[in-house]
Amino acid sequence: MDQSKDRSVVQFHVHLVSDATGETLSAVATAACAQFELVRPIDHTYALVRSPRQLERVLAEIEVAPGIVMFTLINPILRHRLEERCLQLGLPCIAILDPVIGALRSFLGTKEHLDKPGIQHELDAGYFRRIEALTFSMAHDDGQNILNINEADIVLVGVSRTSKTPTCIYLANRGIKTANIPIVPGVRLPVELEALDHPLVVGLTVSPERLVAIRRNRLAAMNQEDEETDYVDLEMVRTEMSAARRVFAIHGWPVIDVTRRSIEETAAAILNLYQRPVES
Repeated sequence: MDQSKDRSVVQFHVHLVSDATGETLSAVATAACAQFELVRPIDHTYALVRSPRQLERVLAEIEVAPGIVMFTLINPILRHRLEERCLQLGLPCIAILDPVIGALRSFLGTKEHLDKPGIQHELDAGYFRRIEALTFSMAHDDGQNILNINEADIVLVGVSRTSKTPTCIYLANRGIKTANIPIVPGVRLPVELEALDHPLVVGLTVSPERLVAIRRNRLAAMNQEDEETDYVDLEMVRTEMSAARRVFAIHGWPVIDVTRRSIEETAAAILNLYQRPVES
């Protein structure tokens, strides 16, 4: 484990060894490391490790940069070799799926597949549903193709820069067809939006101060930071957000404040609303 120049920040190596794509390992490692302040993991990802020769190359790299090792390997010979070598090197070696699989095995009273690495990535119906949802969401971004928006599962409505598009893409990757409609000052919302009878419509809000900061960053990225417009005027933005909230209240749409939420947290809140049983 190495200390960086700023001694308050700790760098360490994380080796992620998988016989599939490594996505599961990466997600777990990222979530776990995020729980610790002032740490900076250096990720080493080894995907599709399915032969002894491939594993030996991985072990050579682990020896060069010792650190914590996490793995998802089905092959018992490869698992044993990895665990044995990590023990010799004095390194923690964690099979991240073992506790979950063990609990499922006990609960279900059945054994898992031991010969299908990466089975979760097979091209099943769920995969094609996600592709269909992603295609739909891209085609219905920012108010496009409004005529068939009733085919959406969820429609997000909000002023500019309230994370509508990235939230739609995230939900699409969960197989949810999501469209989004911008609220533009002085422009009436599409009549098709008011006539929807299938999708869940959700309004997104954000604090005016946060919205101004986001919009200023956007202008800076476009080399237009010197332009003073209503787009980044705090009082005008407050008026814009108040008008949006009135629209949401008039239609009775649920509202989510994204000010302090990540895209994942916003999507989780939306899914909670989407999956909530309809009250009779």
